Amino acid sequence: MNPEPDPNRSGGAGVRPADAAPHPGAPESGLPPEPDLRHHGDAEVRSAGLVDLAVNVRTGTPPRWLRDRLAATLDDLAAYPDGTAARAAVAARHGRPVAEVLLTAGAAEAFVLLARVLRPRRAVVVHPQFTEPEAALRDAGHAVHRVLLTADRGFRLRAGDVPADADLVVVGNPTNPTSVLHPAGVLAELARPGRTLVVDEAFMDTDPGESESLAGARELPGRVVVLRSLTKTWGLAGLRIGYLLAPAALVAELAAAQPLWPVSTPALTAAALCSAPAALAEAEQAARTTAEHRAHLLKGLAELPQVRVHGEPAASFVLIELPDAAAVRERLRDAGFAVRRGDTFPGLGPDWLRLAVRDPDTTGRFLAALAAAIAT
Repeated sequence: MNPEPDPNRSGGAGVRPADAAPHPGAPESGLPPEPDLRHHGDAEVRSAGLVDLAVNVRTGTPPRWLRDRLAATLDDLAAYPDGTAARAAVAARHGRPVAEVLLTAGAAEAFVLLARVLRPRRAVVVHPQFTEPEAALRDAGHAVHRVLLTADRGFRLRAGDVPADADLVVVGNPTNPTSVLHPAGVLAELARPGRTLVVDEAFMDTDPGESESLAGARELPGRVVVLRSLTKTWGLAGLRIGYLLAPAALVAELAAAQPLWPVSTPALTAAALCSAPAALAEAEQAARTTAEHRAHLLKGLAELPQVRVHGEPAASFVLIELPDAAAVRERLRDAGFAVRRGDTFPGLGPDWLRLAVRDPDTTGRFLAALAAAIAT
């Protein structure tokens, strides 16, 4: 049964009200189908031979130096993992005490831990964004209230969009799939006593300088939790390594909910190596290269009158709107290119596609295929 309309939900310009629980979307209901929160970009590239613009992992990764160091850990697999050095490296990278760092089997595990440990009275997820946080909360039995940002405002968040009585707020920055980078000051306004603010910064290292990160914001009111992933920049999706930064008491609660030895020895090695100064410098250069490649993609998209880009993309992907996108996506597959469908993200629909940023040559071939797919 659908919930009663929520009188506390923000309904200002650029924010669309949403139900607190998913509806079945049956034809007779007159409502659109509920998005598949468990659909992810990897499902788009399971067919061999497709050029991958669906998954936001940097191509050409892991780099050779990282592969070699990870391969060397195979000699240590007989011993149980010890995360001491990795936690210390991550803590030093962000200027935080070790007690405020939790290493996880990818950022996705952190969402599950938060959902199992926290007991929110009113959980709010800001959409469109990565769907796993909401899925994890629902799996743990929590009702989830959605704040839907809209294209007419460039998917920009304002602090007033979030209901004042929300005691758990989840937001991405930069946000997947919109590629919008919210100002740190706006997110800081969401922090308040009695509230847990979770900021998913899985793509923050694709922004040169990481100027809008809250990873070092230890003095904000309430509990601020920042999630990071090493998957995107370093090409480690199969290794499953990420981490969480939060007040020490909350980190201790979350750690108690983890199984023993939750992160493998190779993954711990990756966390330490990718937090070192040399790796951070390499990631910064990669972010600058990505920004150049993104500008090339955006310039080409601007030459296609049917395609619209809302807001200012700031990450390693771009969200586009175009008529009959679902059919265009299938034509692109026939032409050898995989892109991410947008209709599985709450707040979007069948006219949206997410495109990973690639090198100019790949982008040029893709743009030609996209123009042909639109014209068909």
